[in-house]
Amino acid sequence: MKLTDNLIAAANKASHSKHKSRFDSLAEILSSEGKDIDKVLEKLEDFQVAIPSWALGAGGTRFGRFGFKGEPSNLEQKIDDVGMLHKLTQTAGAVSLHIPWDVPQDYNTIKELAASHDIIFDAVNSNTFQDQKDSRASYKHGSLSNTNKTSRDQAVAHNIEVIKIGDKLGSKSLTVWLADGSNFPGQTNFQHALQHTEESLKTIYKALPEDWKLFIEYKPYEPNFYSTVIQDWGTSFMLANACGDKAYTLVDLGHHLPNTNIEQIVSTLMMKGKLGGFHFNDSKYGDDDLTVGSVKPYALFLIFNALVYGMENNPQNPYPAWMIDASHNIKDPLEDLIQSLEAIQEAYAKALLVDQTQLAVAQEAQDVVKCQEILQQAYRTDVRPLLEKARLNQGGAIRPIEAYRSLSIRKQLIKERGEHSVASGL
Repeated sequence: MKLTDNLIAAANKASHSKHKSRFDSLAEILSSEGKDIDKVLEKLEDFQVAIPSWALGAGGTRFGRFGFKGEPSNLEQKIDDVGMLHKLTQTAGAVSLHIPWDVPQDYNTIKELAASHDIIFDAVNSNTFQDQKDSRASYKHGSLSNTNKTSRDQAVAHNIEVIKIGDKLGSKSLTVWLADGSNFPGQTNFQHALQHTEESLKTIYKALPEDWKLFIEYKPYEPNFYSTVIQDWGTSFMLANACGDKAYTLVDLGHHLPNTNIEQIVSTLMMKGKLGGFHFNDSKYGDDDLTVGSVKPYALFLIFNALVYGMENNPQNPYPAWMIDASHNIKDPLEDLIQSLEAIQEAYAKALLVDQTQLAVAQEAQDVVKCQEILQQAYRTDVRPLLEKARLNQGGAIRPIEAYRSLSIRKQLIKERGEHSVASGL
């Protein structure tokens, strides 16, 4: 199924009048406050978030998985789904593949299909947290950190193979996340594990093409609960520095202990020029992989405020790679992703409305109340008409969820793919 301009226009018809009224009213208010509406819209239209190939099907937990009818059963169908998301939202202009779940059978065909949807290939992701069929070594006790050199070598070789796959597709970065760690005191020598990991990452780093980046992700716990080899941003930062200038830290919102000040982490990494990528989700307790903005929307806004400041003031930091990393256990995956894309754009738009000049003056004057008022003034602004306008300007849906439902997209997918199709991945 491919959405046409006519279908989008038909879905927009009922909302157009109300949108115009809401947008004109907001534009008048923001213009009176000295905000450059066209500049904000331009930034919103340029902002693109990668959709991971594993997120198009139902997720699951360690207790079980409940499938969702009409799931994409191959890579071609996954790219078609990302294409529908992009057509509706005009924000999902990239796909991030997870290897070996989604290895292309015909690279030219896959590239042409993605191009037909105006989609590029973002970072490729390796998988050394599962044993694959016919693997000669196991990752049960770790991959890049394993005491068994055969397991380490296998994990390094896999990452190098992922780079080659991504290079054929036009990707420019590799994301490495390790499940390596321990569950019991004394199980692992912390120093040896970290040394093995650094040596392995350096070998992978040497295999990067000249114009590629290496993103090193971190996580404090899960699936191991006593220790994780790359447990925090400092360890990731240290390993990135050890590898070289093309290695960066990747921040995942869910990969932090409760109440961690993620905006401070973001600010520090951007100041040091080492924030390479960002994975969006939301959580109540830990790595819950919930819909972005569903639990802590103000925290997301504060993080974006730090990101916006960094993008404007830290030229030493490359433009970050954005991706959603969530699990859709009980929702329609496409609706969940639409909600996440909307929440990301909303937080970004609000952060763009923060008067950074006034905020800097208030900070220098130590006017704590004024600082809070400036931030909350932007946060309390209903920016949804701006998002609607940005989508409309590019041919997207004014209200993507409503369009998705009015066009009966899930029913069409079930009709095409059947009720029992299963997506590859978790």
